[in-house]
This record gives sequence, C-alpha cells and structure tokens, in this order.
Amino acid sequence: MEKRFKVLLLNGSPRENGNIALAFKNMEQVFDELNVEYEDIQLGKKDIRGCIACEKCRETGKCIFNDIVNELAEKLKESDGLVIGSPVYYGSANGTLMSALQRLFYSNHSDLSLKVGASVVSARRSGCTATFDELNKFFTLSNMPVATSQYWNNIYGWEPGEGSVDDEGQQVMRVLARNMVFLMESIALGKEQAGLPKTEERVWTNFTR
Repeated sequence: MEKRFKVLLLNGSPRENGNIALAFKNMEQVFDELNVEYEDIQLGKKDIRGCIACEKCRETGKCIFNDIVNELAEKLKESDGLVIGSPVYYGSANGTLMSALQRLFYSNHSDLSLKVGASVVSARRSGCTATFDELNKFFTLSNMPVATSQYWNNIYGWEPGEGSVDDEGQQVMRVLARNMVFLMESIALGKEQAGLPKTEERVWTNFTR
C-alpha cells in the first residue's frame, strides 16, 4: 500500500538508545499503524558547526557548509511533517541540534508553509517546557502548524531507556503522532477542497530604520 504522508524526525540526542529515541519509537508505532512513511535521523553525535552569518545562502539557496544540513533541507522539502526531539541541557536544547536547526531554517529557501511540526523533549527532572517552547519557535516562525498532544510533549528519564517507565509520557507521544497525522490529513483535504490560504507580499521591518 502506498504511503500517504512522509514525516522527518530529527533526534538531537547523542544517545542512540536514549529517551528521545524511545519517544520516537512510540510515535513511529502509530505512523506504522496509519501507513505513514518516516525517516529518523540522529544528529547528536554529528560534527555540525553553527551559522557564521555569511549570507551566502541568499545567493545559492543552501548553506555554505556542505554537510548534513543541506541534506536535511532536501529531505524537509519532500516531507509533510517534521518532528524535532532533544534532551534538556541546562534548560535548553542540545547545542548540536540547535546549530543544525538554525542553519537549516535560515538557509533553506523552500516554502515550509503548512508542513506540520512537532517537538519532543526529555529530561531527568525539569527544563522540559523551556526547551519545548524553544523548539516550537522554529515552526511558528515558518508558517508551520504545530501538533499538540494531551500534555506537553515531554518524557522523563535519566539513563537511556528509563523513559520506558513513564507510561504517561509514552502515551503523550502516541497521541501526538495521531494528532500529527490528523493535521496532515486535514491540511491535504483542505488544499484539495478549498485551496491554500490567501498570501500577502512579505513585509520586513527593522526597529532601527
């Protein structure tokens, strides 16, 4: 059976079998049930440098550093949804993941409008909601609807796989995946029956001029 939608999952944890991976597995279980194609990419151990504000992407449409970020841009272009997952580091997302996301969203000039976004966060104890808000900003800056669940998209655990005892957190991930698929279905149906929302020419302002 042909897959209906495609979701790209970006795991910012350096732990291959960590709690973000566990959260993603719960989501992927639902994607399998609902016949959704997905690709899970782990970024936490990759050598990804930050943006240097060279602005070359404005000329070429891609980042000057030809690494996995440019590969992700092509994959995101073909995806209907994006899931970003990160453990909490000092009340914030993983630095490698943030470097990748900042370059990806800035250098990627393809239209991300109406691609569905979802963020997933794991922590030992606290910092989840701050990191959750941090990751969601990439979606809300890009005209991407944000998928939600029955609670904030958090799963708790310290050691790899410890989130397996967080029954509520795992359920939150499964509900999130179902809601994400419903949003993708609704958007596809809306495009077919009503067309895309009216767009306006982008207005850019600056506080100093």
